[in-house]
Amino acid sequence: MSPAGRLPLRFSTQTLLLQLGVVLLVVLLSGAVHAWLTFERLGREAENQALTLARTVASDPSVRANVQAISRQPGTPPPAQLKAGPLMAVAEGARARTGALFVVITDETGLRLAHPDADRLGERVSTDPSEALAGREVTTRNTGTLGPSAGAKVPVFAPGSGSGSGSGAVVGEVSVGYSTESIGQSLARDIVPIVLTAAGSLAAGVLASFLLRRRLQRLTLGLEPEEIGALVHDQVAVLEGVDEGVVGISADGRISVFNAAAQRLLGQPDLSGQLWQDAPVPARLRALTLPDAREGEAAELVAGEQVLVASARKALHRREDLGWVVMLRDRTELQHLTRQLDAVGTMSTALRAQRHEFANQLHTIAGFMSIGQHQQARNYLERLAATGPLKFPVDQAELLQDPYLQAFIGAKGVEADERGVSLRIGPETLVRGQVTEPQDVTTVLGNLIDNAVNAAVAGTAAERWVELELLDNEGDGGGTLHVVVADSGDGLPDGGNPEAVFAEGFTTAAGSALQGQGRAGGQGLGLALARQLARRRGGDVTVLEPGNAGGPGAVFMATLPGTTTARKD
Repeated sequence: MSPAGRLPLRFSTQTLLLQLGVVLLVVLLSGAVHAWLTFERLGREAENQALTLARTVASDPSVRANVQAISRQPGTPPPAQLKAGPLMAVAEGARARTGALFVVITDETGLRLAHPDADRLGERVSTDPSEALAGREVTTRNTGTLGPSAGAKVPVFAPGSGSGSGSGAVVGEVSVGYSTESIGQSLARDIVPIVLTAAGSLAAGVLASFLLRRRLQRLTLGLEPEEIGALVHDQVAVLEGVDEGVVGISADGRISVFNAAAQRLLGQPDLSGQLWQDAPVPARLRALTLPDAREGEAAELVAGEQVLVASARKALHRREDLGWVVMLRDRTELQHLTRQLDAVGTMSTALRAQRHEFANQLHTIAGFMSIGQHQQARNYLERLAATGPLKFPVDQAELLQDPYLQAFIGAKGVEADERGVSLRIGPETLVRGQVTEPQDVTTVLGNLIDNAVNAAVAGTAAERWVELELLDNEGDGGGTLHVVVADSGDGLPDGGNPEAVFAEGFTTAAGSALQGQGRAGGQGLGLALARQLARRRGGDVTVLEPGNAGGPGAVFMATLPGTTTARKD
């Protein structure tokens, strides 16, 4: 608060007062300059008029003759004689006709021979007549015995000589003046338009200032400059200090905020200033800001190699629509961890499903030992050693030599078996190497198996099955794992567009043959993520066969370079 205990004026109010002060000052200065120029114009007109009248009087032959006659006389005639003389009559007649303040005639010494005030006759003029008596015409503005005036002085030449400077003897001078008070009266008549113009200008300036103040308040949302500065600092600190991507879209559809995290997550440079609908961002992201979109609803999408969760909310200030704010969060690592946990959970489920069989096997061995059938117990253990203590419901599982693939596919077999689907290994399967990138293999293989199981369950074939074939080959950067997955489903929907199934958001979770993301339930990211992951490694995920209604279903192939290495014996 100010020292007087009052709140300081708002910036918009200060701006308004400053504008009003400037407008008032400009109007006053303009009015004063206009009045001064008008006064000067009227003064010059009065001087020219006085000069014309003075020339007329000075060139009158009778005036020239009478002035010369008086100048030749010793001394000056008395005032009474001058008052009744011809010079007084000529001077007063000219003054009466023109409205001049005075018309004065003097001799060669500057003594008045004609003057409006008869008491001043015979006296020396109050203003310097030397210029005119020297033969030069001059215009003057001065104050004499009759008051301030604008006038002219013209020499009177002797009869028979020219009227130019230096062309004859000067016998006197004629001085004519117009009152500056009359000029002021003329200015007073002209000042009304000046005042009206100034008042109109002032009113227009006041109106413009008020309109500018309202626009300023609307543009700044009623915030003061200090508050705006603080908001800018806070915005920079918040937007650049968080890991979430923030995209602001103004009410006119242009990107106003595109922070560093958004640039990193979307793999784009700063897009500020571009139209949101033309921005190079995923279509699902733009769809979040459509008029019919549900505000605040989160959506998963794939951008480059990132799995993102995006949400959009309307930005409102009081009742004013400021646009949209889109938030982006990176779920790539979480997606990979989820896949790993799914794999672990699947294997745990398989282990729990085999627990009773394992317990029965132990009880069988214990029974043989307790009754003394040691040879039968030995034979039984040999069979278990040959086939393993646990049996997964996967046909030809013995073709898999890699323990990771055995465990993961076996667990998937248990899961498929619970849903009435038979998971089998194709006869051409041959994996000689050892899996070195289980996380990537889990993501791709798990998505393909889950999709195939879902397709088999939703299919119309009497026998439900999923068949895998896995091959690997050695390379300079590690072995490449090739995976082919087929199922007994009804194939891709509507005849199947092989590329459409990899589009972000594609899903048939409502009950068609192909699921977008397995049991996770149709977010439309599983195949897109699998292809992105495979292509990041230099491989790919493609559709070999779209399948047919009634079976067999679609056939997918995945190529994963650098995911295996030669087995060490």
